[in-house]
Amino acid sequence: MEDAAALKILTDLIAIPSVNDRESEVADYLAGLFKDLPAHIERVTFAPGRDNLVVTIGDHGPLLGFSGHEDVVAAGNEADWTFPPFAGTIDQGNVYGRGASDMKSGLAAQVVAMLDLLNSNQPLPGRLRLLASVGEETGEYGAAQLTQQGYANDLDGLVIGEPSAFDIKVTHKGVIDYKVTSLGKGSHSSRPDQGINAITPLLKFAEQAESVMAANDKRDDVLGGLTHVISQIGGGEQINSVPANAWLTGNIRTIPAYPNDEVMAQLEDIIESLNQAGAKLSISYSYPEPPLPSQAGSKLAKITQAVLKNTIHRGGELTAGTGATDASEYTKAGQLPIVIVGPAAGTTDHQVNENVVIDDYLTGCHFYRALAEAFWAQAEE
Repeated sequence: MEDAAALKILTDLIAIPSVNDRESEVADYLAGLFKDLPAHIERVTFAPGRDNLVVTIGDHGPLLGFSGHEDVVAAGNEADWTFPPFAGTIDQGNVYGRGASDMKSGLAAQVVAMLDLLNSNQPLPGRLRLLASVGEETGEYGAAQLTQQGYANDLDGLVIGEPSAFDIKVTHKGVIDYKVTSLGKGSHSSRPDQGINAITPLLKFAEQAESVMAANDKRDDVLGGLTHVISQIGGGEQINSVPANAWLTGNIRTIPAYPNDEVMAQLEDIIESLNQAGAKLSISYSYPEPPLPSQAGSKLAKITQAVLKNTIHRGGELTAGTGATDASEYTKAGQLPIVIVGPAAGTTDHQVNENVVIDDYLTGCHFYRALAEAFWAQAEE
């Protein structure tokens, strides 16, 4: 594919304002690119206007997955941007716009690689499956749906195109977002004996949770330790009333030494203990995601590293990610080798003037094709 055509796919995707919804417009666009080619196209609806897209090419041989999410985070105050966030502006060797780095450049490069393979007029020695998912930025629930429906079950490997500057993220922490709510009884602040302060047991919970999480002091050689942050707290009606309701939220980044279920059980033990002492607390979770166990020894990681260093001559170092990705959901498909590698640097994610270097993006298009071909060749040996 000519560079201009590959670049247009990226700028077209950026121009779609798929901010945590409207992913179907991305799915429409991508499906249109494959409609006249020998590709099996499936739409998997999560909610109205929110479609995952699954595109499979090839009819035999080893099956490699490409994964990218269709959604982006909000642009914030658009007046702060040098260029419109949903225009895909090209300027001085970069493409600017929301999602340019995270991660429409990775998604577009994977699509270009698949289109180039289909247009090569050569029989494909293997298969490729694109998993374009909704809702990654708010909970990986598109990847969860695709995993639950079996779209990852027959994959022999999966490559997630999140920004990595061509290094290979082979592990990352998990995440637990939780909310604790407290029910008390309101009264005038001059008669606190007639009320039950909902904030007080929350403060006790926060203190105990900090202590318990700090005791989880094992460290992963690559990821480091588990982290815990009480991130929000609120409650009460006005300054001269005993608060009848209160809440707090927390964020935990987990490591393989402390599985999510174990950590959540620790939080629930604190809740139970405080409730037995008279509190009325409850806890809920928002899409907890397990850590990605190290993939450093996998055949997929080694193939990817060889392609990057010997063919693309870019990056190839094995690294750890700082945030959760769709990989957390796809691990639930079984013993599936997963690597995270993309063309964007990731230094402007979720910021104004988010961008990707054009040369990096175009190199990514060649990289994903070379990786697929190397994966197929290695599988046949």
